[in-house]
Parts: sequence; C-alpha cells; structure tokens
Amino acid sequence: MYKILFVILLLLPNLCLAASMKGNGEVGKPEEISRTINVKMYDNYYEPKEIKIKKGETIKFLVENLGELVHEYNIATKEMHLKHQPEMQKMVDHEILLVDRIDKVKMKEMSKKDHAMAHKHANSLLLEPKQKGQIIWKFNTDADLEIACNVPGHYQLGMITKLIKLDE
Repeated sequence: MYKILFVILLLLPNLCLAASMKGNGEVGKPEEISRTINVKMYDNYYEPKEIKIKKGETIKFLVENLGELVHEYNIATKEMHLKHQPEMQKMVDHEILLVDRIDKVKMKEMSKKDHAMAHKHANSLLLEPKQKGQIIWKFNTDADLEIACNVPGHYQLGMITKLIKLDE
C-alpha cells in the first residue's frame, strides 16, 4: 500500500506539469514542420514583433540573441508567463541568472534541490548574448498565446511577440 502511495506522490507533479503544458501546445515533430521562422532577440524586444499561426501548425523557431543581456524565448499564455516570473526572479536571487551570462555550474547544483532552477522547458529557451537555439512547437490549442521574455523586468518592458491566430 505504501509503495503505491509513494509512486503516486512521485508521479503526481509530473502529471500536473504535462497537463499544464497541453494548454499552450506541445513539442513538435521535425517531420511535421510546416515552416521555419528566424527570430532575433535584442535588448527588450524581438523581431518579428508578431507571428501569424494556424491551429495544428508545427513551426521551427531559430532564435538568436543579438543583445547584450540574457533573454528568454518562451511560448505560453499570459497567465503562464506571470506564474513563471517568480522562478526567473529566484534564478536572479541565487545568482544563476546574471545580466550577461548564466552561471551553469550554480544552475546545475541548485537544480538538484529545486528542479525549476534547471530551466529545462520544451517551450522555452534561455540564451546568453550571441547564443542561438531552436524550438519546434505544435500549436494545437485554442488558448491565447504569446512569446515573451520572463527575465525580471523584460516582460514588463514589453519584450513580447504577439501570436495571431488565423482561421484555418
């Protein structure tokens, strides 16, 4: 009985996280990519500033940080962004997330105690200046999504890309 309860308690957070991720889409399959979008991150804005999407579409985002600061590229609802921002603040408070770099050693150590400190989310990139990354994302939700940087203060300064849903 205790073993079953232990397994349920162990898996419950993962099941909740998986369910919450469905609200903003899911990881796309490379063979389903319908188009590729090149994204440039500057200090406190993205190019392009808006992207048109269709439900069911899989997009490959090639993201490059051309700014002088660390930035995030995160696909989520406004509510999810607001919920994620305290995690990002915690990374700053623990000196993992610095102005122009990420202390990956400290990040690895802190993530052993708090998994949120690993910042390993399929819908998100955290890039130092001059770094590149990619996300393949399937937009299979009716939720109103946006792409934003949740580094403290950046969202509030408007580092957001609007996602405009098109009729199919």
